[in-house]
Amino acid sequence: MADGSGNDEFWLWDLKVETVAGAAPMVCNHPEGSGFTVEGENIVMGPHGSFPLYPLAALLPLLPAKQRPTSEHDWMTTDAELACPDPHCGGRFRITRTQKRTFRHSETTGLPDQRETPYWQSGKNNDS
Repeated sequence: MADGSGNDEFWLWDLKVETVAGAAPMVCNHPEGSGFTVEGENIVMGPHGSFPLYPLAALLPLLPAKQRPTSEHDWMTTDAELACPDPHCGGRFRITRTQKRTFRHSETTGLPDQRETPYWQSGKNNDS
């Protein structure tokens, strides 16, 4: 909800998720350099055009937390690499915060009494 000042803005980090090589050989279909970006609520595939389902399923629960502001001492702030969920694969996934994107609660909520035009239909650029 708005804070009473009429300002209902909040921000999220855009993220870059990139495959990096670990110590063991990679055995899954995610070559080094492949990945995607997260822009607001959207996953945008990189130049490879695809990303394997099982690593994506392992990464998805962490992405909203990586988008939000966290303490400088929180592991979500400091730890950037995650291992492939296949225990035989040496692939790792580096998550980098790239830029802040500003949103308004009234443009993102589903609550009918607080809703305005959704941000993706308003024609506004949400880049900070």
